[in-house]
Amino acid sequence: MQTAFHMSLPCQSVRETSSFYTNIGASLGRSTQNWIDVNLYGHQVTFIKSGKFSFNSPNYVFEGKMLPSFHFGIILDTKTWGEIYKKLREQKLDLVKESTFLEGKPGEHQSFFVKDPNDYLIEFKSFKNADDTFKK
Repeated sequence: MQTAFHMSLPCQSVRETSSFYTNIGASLGRSTQNWIDVNLYGHQVTFIKSGKFSFNSPNYVFEGKMLPSFHFGIILDTKTWGEIYKKLREQKLDLVKESTFLEGKPGEHQSFFVKDPNDYLIEFKSFKNADDTFKK
């Protein structure tokens, strides 16, 4: 059985958040003035208007690259990942450049990050071999 996750996060503006996520290929679900459900490739992310907030957490180093410890993301097939990376680059969004991690090892994947209007970093990831997602 394929399952999806649900995550609920605070946001500053429902309108700006909706616009950003539809721009990166997500669709919208139920909403009110104070919250919106976003269908992020089959996963439900609910953004609830809360005003100013902060997630202060340190970055970490992985394979010599500084990465954000607080982020969420989506794992896509290689073709879709490439299409989205190209689309977002063309839109001149603030992307953390594409990198390959664990090259030549189980779990090898390409990854890039983009920041949403709430300062969340969203990682887009594509594994060279989809069966390696959890392989040690």
